[in-house]
Amino acid sequence: MTQHRQTSQPRPVAKPEPNSIQLADLPLRSELVGAQPYGAPQLDVPVRLNVNENPYPPSEAVRKDMAKAVAKAAKSLNRYPDREATGLREDLARYIGFGISSSQIWPANGSNEVMTHVLQAFGGPGRSVLTFTPTYSMYPEYARNTHTNYVTRPRNASWGLTTDEILSAIEEVKPDVVLLTTPNNPTGTTIPVAVIDEVCAGTDTIVVVDEAYQEFTDAPEDSSIALLPKYGRLIVVRTLSKAFALAGGRLGYAVAAPAVVDALRMVRLPYHLSEVSQVVARVALAHAPEMLARVDELRETRANLEDWLQLHGLDVVSSQSNFVLFGRFADRHAVFQALLDRGVLIREVGPTGYLRVCAGTPRQTDAFRTALLDVLPTAPRLVLEEDQ
Repeated sequence: MTQHRQTSQPRPVAKPEPNSIQLADLPLRSELVGAQPYGAPQLDVPVRLNVNENPYPPSEAVRKDMAKAVAKAAKSLNRYPDREATGLREDLARYIGFGISSSQIWPANGSNEVMTHVLQAFGGPGRSVLTFTPTYSMYPEYARNTHTNYVTRPRNASWGLTTDEILSAIEEVKPDVVLLTTPNNPTGTTIPVAVIDEVCAGTDTIVVVDEAYQEFTDAPEDSSIALLPKYGRLIVVRTLSKAFALAGGRLGYAVAAPAVVDALRMVRLPYHLSEVSQVVARVALAHAPEMLARVDELRETRANLEDWLQLHGLDVVSSQSNFVLFGRFADRHAVFQALLDRGVLIREVGPTGYLRVCAGTPRQTDAFRTALLDVLPTAPRLVLEEDQ
């Protein structure tokens, strides 16, 4: 008689519970105690206008070329990438113009990493970085993470800066690095290149000009990159995340003197920029006119948004970027939440009472307008002392 062996079902293995240690129980650096990870809300809602992205994805033709380039790169992913990103730097130099050479370009994983490299090289313990508020909320984190003392001075009443205001602050603070943002985030205001020129002529400190949104300005060619032949301690930082519609590609870059680039190369981790990141960025640059094709439309959308918000009685900061800062609300969080409840995500950031919205597609912008009109009747304005 043939006996059949019964096969037993494998017993489910109990998944071990993670260790219950709490963040407060860890031996954190003192400056990290009580801190929270940075990040704008990433929510799955119908309309996302909160992080100043280009709302239009790369075209199907560009996506196909990217897929081909990634497939080709995949054949050698067992090898480390070109740690100097030679081809990418050459492509970036051609895109930038101004007679820039590849030796003056330093790319990294978004301008976040570029800025971190700058402070690793020129900041650090016992050194300071000066900037002017309100400004980008990541700057203090760059400073904290590189043990650089973060010092701020306020912008003027127009949210701008003059040569005298910047140089006076430099004289007072004596920073090792001064960080100037134009167009500024979250206000969208600019610093004329003539002012940057006068500042560089009046100080020996490292001057970093953050031009992340430069392509959205009315005169994108009016860039501090033109000053680089005159000033060896000037660094201009840009990104492909905004106008270039490549936020998911994580590619930022610095433009500076070759010696400055060498300094940044000393502090970067080996092979910091993956082969996939490099080839995707190179395809995007090869299609630069197409990647930037919507910039004029987004610039016009932003201008129309400014007019519309003012028409409805709101205080609006005139912007040269793809976003608008508006308010002033007595409870801006309530307005933010009410818009979110209606499927529209914007940003709660900037001076007291203000919110920020970026230019979207026509459908997204209409949805924002409809939601805001629904919210405004129950959104009291902030009354400041000077208004009374």
